[in-house]
Order: sequence, then structure tokens, then C-alpha cells
Amino acid sequence: MIAARLADAKFFYDHDRKSSLEDWVPKLKEITFHEKLGTQYDRVQRIFHLAREIAPMVGADPDLAERAAILAKADLVSDMVGEFPELQGVMGQCYALDQKENATVAAAIAAHYKPVGPTDEVPREPIAIAVALADKLDTLVGFWAIDEKPTGSKDPYALRRAALGVIRIVLENDVRLPLHETFMKAAKLHGVEAERQFKEWRRASLEDILSHTGSLEGFFIDRLKVVLREQGARHDLVDAALGETGSSEDDLLMIMRRVEALGRFLDTEDGEHLLAGVKRAMNILRIEEKKDGRVFNGAPDPALLDQPQEKALAKAVDDVEAAAAKAVADEDFEAAMSQMAKLRAPVDAFFDNVTVNADDPKLRENRLRLLNRIRATTMTVADFSKIAG
Repeated sequence: MIAARLADAKFFYDHDRKSSLEDWVPKLKEITFHEKLGTQYDRVQRIFHLAREIAPMVGADPDLAERAAILAKADLVSDMVGEFPELQGVMGQCYALDQKENATVAAAIAAHYKPVGPTDEVPREPIAIAVALADKLDTLVGFWAIDEKPTGSKDPYALRRAALGVIRIVLENDVRLPLHETFMKAAKLHGVEAERQFKEWRRASLEDILSHTGSLEGFFIDRLKVVLREQGARHDLVDAALGETGSSEDDLLMIMRRVEALGRFLDTEDGEHLLAGVKRAMNILRIEEKKDGRVFNGAPDPALLDQPQEKALAKAVDDVEAAAAKAVADEDFEAAMSQMAKLRAPVDAFFDNVTVNADDPKLRENRLRLLNRIRATTMTVADFSKIAG
């Protein structure tokens, strides 16, 4: 039995080698990928354009990324893969090397399917990364555009696996990939209607994005939480790290770095105490704002800062907000957390010595404005209200 299978394999291999991968590409028109998304040939046309767009983001040569993407699916029509489907990609690499294709192009043909599971290696070479990302993002954007998203436990097109694959490739290779910009490039290749849909979803509210109602970004945020859970990390920090910038922050690597820095900060004594103080400030504000039917916006009046602890906190908040905002803009999240740590002592001193709900209504309002400044300042780094504990 084994000898017969090996004989078959040799026959198929020898027969395949009489043709080139490039000769097989037009035959992909005979393989339907999905009735609404066209054939495998149609996919290849989209993927090679997208791989070329992604290539500069990952340090790959655009011409080689395009070449690899054009040939990546060709072995699907080979005799060998027809008989042994599990060899897709592997045979493409073998035939590419046999035909003297660039070695990195050949390697990308095999690697672009990776990772196929949580323990599988991710592509490491830039060309393979570009093609793998293009392949998976084309699939995700396409199925989102035709409204074939996973529901409950049903995921017939393995879209969760594809998204997890993108996340792992991005994080494990330190890739800066602006999700929505890339989604729009992929959607444009899918046609005018897909492009329109993705433009509309971009205008979704933060709540919709984080609950992935129609939003592919939100779907990715949920998958990122899965990755964190599997790593034993705190997935509640994802929403906290996004804060009120969740509708615009779509760089997975930067989100992850912010989450990691926030997690390390909260593990310190300063982080633990500041979290308690900020949550106390937010709880007071929530109660009093509901009672008064208003938000205590605006800077506190310096002339009404009656006690030394108020004055010290007001100064600390002003100093920290500017420094933390700059650190975040510089993508130095460790520095931003170091600035936040400077608030711990003045916040503690304020709550130990100052009565927020003073009898004098002017003092009360001014102190609530000061609490709002704490809330606004910490929001430049993270939304502490979303952190458990």
C-alpha cells in the first residue's frame, strides 16, 4: 500500500514538473473560492496587489512580494496537491525551487498559509509576512463585505483563525500595521460596495467598535483579548489601554505595548494605589454628576484651591498631563506610566485631607472640577474605569 502511494506520488511529481507554476495560474479560474468572492484566480489578483501594498510596511521587496503572491496558490491545480491536499504550499515551494525562482519567493509560497494553529510557527521572512498578511486580510475583508461573519460557535470559513494568525504575525514580528488603512486597501480590491461598507463602519461609535457590531476592527480587538488570555495576561487592560481613543487606535503592536506597560505599572505599589485613587475620584464624579445633571468640565479656579493638598494636586495634574501626553505621542508608554506614578502621592494626600462635598457650593464645584482633571489626565494613558479590581 505504501509502495503504491509512493509510486503514485512520484508519477504526479514527475508529471507536474513538465509545467511551470506560472502556467498553472490561469487554471485557478476553474476553482471557485466562494460564489460571492470569485475564483482562486480572482483572489490571487487581489492578494498580489495587497501584498505589494503591505511589503514596505514589513521591509519586503514589493516586486518579490508580488511574485510570491502570484504563484502562492498555483500548486492547487497540480496533480500532487490534487491527490495530497495537505501538501499545498509545500509543493509550490518545491516546484518554485526546481524552476529556479528566487529562494525567498519559494519559501513564501509554503509559509503564507502559516500559522495554521496556535502552536504553529508564524512566517519570519519579510516576503512571506507580506503574502501571509495579504492572504488572510483578503479573506477577512471579503467575508465581512458579504456579511458572512462568525456567529456564536459557527465559523465555517475559519475567520477567527485567520484573525488570530494576523495578530500573531504582527506581534511576533513587531510589525506596524494600521488595520483600518489596510482594510480599506483590501476593500477597494473587492469593489466599490465593499469599500463603501468599510467607510461606514469606520464611523461606528467606540461602543460599537469594542463590541464588534459590524466592525472588523472590533473583531480584531476581541481576538487580541483571546491572545492575551492564552498568554495568561489581563485582557481587561485592552479596553483600558484603548480608552477613548479606541475608535482611532488600530495599530495592534502599539495597543499591545500600551497594554504591557499598563500591566507592569499596575503591578507596582504606585500603580495599585493610583488605580484605587482614580477609581474613587471617578465614583464620586459619577454620583455627583448624576445628582447635578451636569459634567464638571473646565479647569478648577486657582483662587478657590483652599487647602495645600488641593494646590499640590492641581500642580501635579498639570505637570503630569502634559508630560504623559507627550510620552504617549512619542509611543514611550513606559515613560507615560512613570509620569502617572507621580500622581499617586498627591491623590492620596488629597483624599486624606480634603472634603470634596464641602458645604460651600463654590468649593464643592471647584473640587469636583479637580477630580475631573484627574480623570482627564489619566485618560491620556488609559481608561482606569475599565480596569478590574
